[in-house]
Amino acid sequence: MKNVYCSLFGHDYQVSKLVTYHVKEYKCKHCKSEMTIDGNGKFIPLTPKFKEINSVLNRVHNKRLEKGQKLLMADY
Repeated sequence: MKNVYCSLFGHDYQVSKLVTYHVKEYKCKHCKSEMTIDGNGKFIPLTPKFKEINSVLNRVHNKRLEKGQKLLMADY
């Protein structure tokens, strides 16, 4: 029955996780289907493969942010 609402009115995706500034993971408020943005900027289903890719991408992104913060603190 959850999918009936989505099939009639469409999904209501909300951001569930910020991976980087440009890549996000989304979850439908009603049916809980998950989507993400691929390398080309297209909206695609969040498969286990893309979950792993997003996890690695998030880790690399956070390390770069930390490294940038350390460099800024060293300048003071």
